Amino acid sequence: MNFDGIWTPVVTPFTQDGSVDLDVMEKIIDALIGHQVNGLIIGGTTAEYYALSKDERKQALTFAAEHAGGRIPIVAGINATTTEECLELGRHAKSIDYDAILVPAPYYCQPTQDELLEHVRCVDDALDMPVMLYNFPDRTGVPMSLEFIEALRDRPNIQAIKESTGSIERMHVLANEFKDQIQLSCGMDDQVLEFFTWGARSWVGGASNFLAPEHVALYQACVVEQDFVTGREIATRLLSILNLLEQGGKFCQYIKYGCELAGFPVGPARRPLLPLNDEEKANFKSAYDALVAHRDRS
Repeated sequence: MNFDGIWTPVVTPFTQDGSVDLDVMEKIIDALIGHQVNGLIIGGTTAEYYALSKDERKQALTFAAEHAGGRIPIVAGINATTTEECLELGRHAKSIDYDAILVPAPYYCQPTQDELLEHVRCVDDALDMPVMLYNFPDRTGVPMSLEFIEALRDRPNIQAIKESTGSIERMHVLANEFKDQIQLSCGMDDQVLEFFTWGARSWVGGASNFLAPEHVALYQACVVEQDFVTGREIATRLLSILNLLEQGGKFCQYIKYGCELAGFPVGPARRPLLPLNDEEKANFKSAYDALVAHRDRS
């Protein structure tokens, strides 16, 4: 499977009573398809999968698959604390025709590299679907070592990795020494220009939920046209927001506030995450308004 392009990890909207708001999810999916992102990820970190019940996760996966209706490739986030629960979610995704699965390290239990390898092999054997690995040790507590990736070389379904460590050195190694094995996808938004410069052709960008035109334009400039002067100009306009997302400590809250500013009221993040304060909202809105003003002038 080709993971080129902008992949949006879709937010999970909530109603006032805290249930999943499928009406708003429908509007977001339609808007993203209209903005020509390349694919959708349902059930990733941006979707707050860890805060959803299993039934809610299956509900969101089913609704997104039915509403997307083959108009765009879709990837299912299936992470959980146990292999069996991952498999249950993966089997559900496969039964409703998802194109691929997103596989991080199971969180909290902190498997060793050998245990993580066995986990991924088990998922691959059971589901036989294209896999994008998701390396985010700050969230899961466990890195995906280079030796771990090398050990999956004989697994053709393991096709891409969303790299979210923030290590430029590691990104260089993946871009150069593993380019024939696995496709590199940017998972560190404030480093996207560096990823594209080093040959990445894929970006899983949470802010594309509400800034899809800028994400698509940056991909078009850097990857399709190889115009890094224009790419740097676009990245510079995005950087204040991307820095807030990656360094502000409130990723999901900022994404959801961005959606609200873009006309998609998606509700708050689930507790224990708390809403942004007035100063945080003002700083974010200032950066957002500047981007939209530039878009309107273009």
